[in-house]
Amino acid sequence: MNPTPDSPLLQHLVDDIAEQGWSMQSVFLPSDLTGALAAECRARSEAGELAAASVGRGAGQAVREGIRGDHIQWLEPGQSAACDRYLELMDCLRQALNRGLYLGLEDFECHFALYPPGAFYQKHLDRFRDDDRRTVSAVLYLNDDWQPQDAGELRLYLPDGAEREVPPLGGSLVLFLSSDFPHEVLPANRERLSLTGWFRRRA
Repeated sequence: MNPTPDSPLLQHLVDDIAEQGWSMQSVFLPSDLTGALAAECRARSEAGELAAASVGRGAGQAVREGIRGDHIQWLEPGQSAACDRYLELMDCLRQALNRGLYLGLEDFECHFALYPPGAFYQKHLDRFRDDDRRTVSAVLYLNDDWQPQDAGELRLYLPDGAEREVPPLGGSLVLFLSSDFPHEVLPANRERLSLTGWFRRRA
């Protein structure tokens, strides 16, 4: 996989964001990379490297499982070949978004997110009240052979009042404007894996 900012796949995502503010690409990653990232997420979990996610910022930051129940670890360049391949692809997407939409996106941050069976994340926006740098949210799913009875959908609340539920199918990507789309993660009946990230504009 040798992505470029002008590849048709990335341009399709950019066009969707321009037209409706969100996009869902059912086949974004090849199966080998999806599998490698899923294996790494599970290995980190088994090694105790994923921590219970918190809500809030600064002094108000706290773990509140009644609001969100995932366990996370942030990605850094150089940790693994699979992570570096993913970060390279997302940097190409960052460049494509800047080229097509003039968003001034400076970087991309992301973390593994593992939801144990029954865990959820209540309705929320991805922007903090005191920090509006997060501009475009990106959720990449790592779940093999996900079935409808497994549940665990991402529920997006669209600006027109409609709702859209997206199943967490392995290799698929959901992209949306961080300030415009409240969303929640519904409880799943099996372990649910994803890479959740944000393209951030300059401060």
